[in-house]
Amino acid sequence: MKTKQHFSDRVWQFFCSVKLTIYTLVLITAASILGTLVLQEGSHAQYVSRYGESMARLIQSTGIDSIYRVWWFLGLLVILCLNIIVCSVERLSKTWKIIFPDKISIHRDRLSWVKDKHIVDSESSLEALETICHALLKKRTGSIIRIKDKDGIILYGEKGRWSRMGVYVVHASVVLLLLGALIGAVFGFKGTMRLEEGKKSHMVKSMESGSPIPLEFDIQCNRFSVSFYDTGAPKDYVSSLSLIKDDTVLQTQEIRVNHPLRFQGINIFQSSYGEAPPSWAVFHIVDTKTGQTITQKITRGESIPLPQDAGHFVFKGTIPNFRFMGRNLGQALVGILHREGEKSFRIGLPTKFPTFDKMRKGRFAFHVKEFEQRYYTGLQVTKDPGVWYVYTGFILMILGCEPIGTPEV
Repeated sequence: MKTKQHFSDRVWQFFCSVKLTIYTLVLITAASILGTLVLQEGSHAQYVSRYGESMARLIQSTGIDSIYRVWWFLGLLVILCLNIIVCSVERLSKTWKIIFPDKISIHRDRLSWVKDKHIVDSESSLEALETICHALLKKRTGSIIRIKDKDGIILYGEKGRWSRMGVYVVHASVVLLLLGALIGAVFGFKGTMRLEEGKKSHMVKSMESGSPIPLEFDIQCNRFSVSFYDTGAPKDYVSSLSLIKDDTVLQTQEIRVNHPLRFQGINIFQSSYGEAPPSWAVFHIVDTKTGQTITQKITRGESIPLPQDAGHFVFKGTIPNFRFMGRNLGQALVGILHREGEKSFRIGLPTKFPTFDKMRKGRFAFHVKEFEQRYYTGLQVTKDPGVWYVYTGFILMILGCEPIGTPEV
């Protein structure tokens, strides 16, 4: 008659199962492959464009769009951690008794079954052979156990007992690697920040959800510089950053690609740059009716009157990509034109085509003569509190693999 197992025993046996290990690894592997095939942390529009509306909804509702942070993937990692820990504890007691036996029992019959053995005939005395064998064996294995019986003398030495612990060290390293991944996914973040020169902020935009993430300090861009090749491609871009808290500068450092700033577990990488809205611009304002041209410097947000009290013009800033008849004309200055007795409307003035506005054929044409060239620095801000668990896991894995081998007797 079978005895009824307690619930705790059934749970223990469940996590002891090697089948559980195999199934969990298969699911984690399949999910990881899916994560490499499906776009991660994209926008809804990107998923609709790639996979269609219905598939996009399925991907985002199941968390496949952020598979390494979704609850069910983290749950698989937790199950694998528990499985490894329980299996190791279950088998460690037997291994421990082999490594640290209360008493080493040596039987002549046991040694006769050893496969790797050599039989040597010698005319030397038993005492002389014992002396030679004792010296050789001690040099190889260390301590020697000597047993004398009616059939002769047994010299026993063994090394490599600790090699049996290597597998448990490797198991511990895997648990630390998984634990580091879990901690990083739950308590870490990855976000972006855009800063113009002289500006500061403590809010990071999450790359996963787009929600703001507050920092405990402000990041200020003191200076940004970019250099170009002759082809116009960017050669190098550098940001001088200061970390400020309560009007106290905590750290100042220049960063560039692959040379981040690190502070209290926060990593700040130079990831991109772009053209920032100019604070001023100079326009030629042409009255197509009279032929009169005036040159006016206008600051962003400023409203100026048009000649002959015909209205006024407000310089609003810039847009990075101005499209005209399906073509991208690049950066453009943007303003609002207010005419007396007419509806106000927005006009775009591409900086690469200064006289573009004359095609509008309005009473006044605005030509871009000069504007302040400014850039913003694009930063990637990350925090991964589990990284030290990962580093420790790698070290343990190397140490655990080193002693793994077959004990020698």
